[in-house]
Amino acid sequence: MNVAELIRCDTFSCVDVAHERYAVPSGPMNPDEVTILMVAEAVPPDAADWLTTVHAFRDAGEDVESLDDVLALGVYLTTALKCGKIGYSASRQSIETCSLLLDQELGLFPLARVLMLMGDTAIKAVNAIAKRNREPRPVPAGATYRIRGGDYCFRGMRVLPSYLHVGPAFFIEKSKRRMIAEDIAAALVYARG
Repeated sequence: MNVAELIRCDTFSCVDVAHERYAVPSGPMNPDEVTILMVAEAVPPDAADWLTTVHAFRDAGEDVESLDDVLALGVYLTTALKCGKIGYSASRQSIETCSLLLDQELGLFPLARVLMLMGDTAIKAVNAIAKRNREPRPVPAGATYRIRGGDYCFRGMRVLPSYLHVGPAFFIEKSKRRMIAEDIAAALVYARG
């Protein structure tokens, strides 16, 4: 399966995102091998920014050298916004609009056991999906450091809210980096469970 062939934005109606950075994960994959869905906030300015994901998984104790190694662990990497953010955050309208695509995308992985929401935009997008479909809100409101480690579920998956793991900011805040590693380790334990 190639997700980019199945999930597409045809309207590009959001006004506060960089449409030129539009991206949906591509390349062949077997959805039955995916146990962890890891949702970052938005497409990063530079594709090389995804490489901090490798560092995050190393911090969590995994012996990985590349994004392919991360994917081989049964992890699917995607974004809540399929275009790049222009400023610090995107509007509620953009998050809700793009959550339509994320909803379709998540549905492609019926055997996933863990949904990692990496950053506020990812959390808001999944909460928007639940609201639109009249499902219980998967993640309560609150600061990430307070809601981390809670017992949350969405469509049969364990939900782990965490911090953004993509980009240069990953190397700045050591405490967030430690918490990201803890959350990844917890996701892997649960997925392998």
